[in-house]
Amino acid sequence: MSEESRQEQIPGLLIPQDDDRPVYLLSQNGQLRKIDVWNWTIPAWAGRFEDGTTYNTCPSAGICRQVCYALAGAYRFKNVKRKHEANLRFVIDDLNGWEKAMSAELRGRKFAGKWIRVHDAGDFFSDEYTLAWMRVMRAHSTLDFYCYTKEVERFQRLVLPDPPANFHWCFSLGGKHDALLDPQIDRVADVFPTEEAITEAGWHSQLGDDRLAVLGPSPVGMSANNIRHFTKRLNGRRFSEWQAEEDALRAERRARRDATGA
Repeated sequence: MSEESRQEQIPGLLIPQDDDRPVYLLSQNGQLRKIDVWNWTIPAWAGRFEDGTTYNTCPSAGICRQVCYALAGAYRFKNVKRKHEANLRFVIDDLNGWEKAMSAELRGRKFAGKWIRVHDAGDFFSDEYTLAWMRVMRAHSTLDFYCYTKEVERFQRLVLPDPPANFHWCFSLGGKHDALLDPQIDRVADVFPTEEAITEAGWHSQLGDDRLAVLGPSPVGMSANNIRHFTKRLNGRRFSEWQAEEDALRAERRARRDATGA
């Protein structure tokens, strides 16, 4: 069976016809299906709809965008990309309608007592979208929701002051706002070149159950995807190390421009 065929059999991956909205909003990728977790997905990072409209679902992405697993493999299949873009279009075009549809779907019997991962691709790209998710979570207090996010500043403003009791999150390093995070205080996750590197650093792997990122000991480590050209770019570094290098280079360039008045 081809990888594309396997994707078509994932529950919830019902492709919209023409310009219709998605029939199902939640699905299960191969990893999450093993632990009976459902997920909501939109496209990763930046792209363009067929009508030419552009989008950016990861405005706080840093170096991670250069090695994002959701920009490779099955995520690039036409039917998968179309489904994810239909999800995003629903949010952008009719946020209130999407919120009602998501709440209605979550009332389904098959989701009773389940865990929902918000975004196995994409992020909380706007204040309005973030607040809509907070309302959905509060309306379904018997479910558990979790995410990885690089929207540190947005979460500090909108979520941390009064988070839903059933929402669990982990800040992932490798974004524009790494400097705002303190691993001694904040629950953070970093991508390492290997599982061995996680252990050597004294971090805690989430291998085996993705929910360990929000339930297990912190700080959390995960090993990089074994994609050859991504591994080459990573060059043995953690995401946080690579991001720190990029931040230092940008600061140096700004200092030179300030000094020359250019």
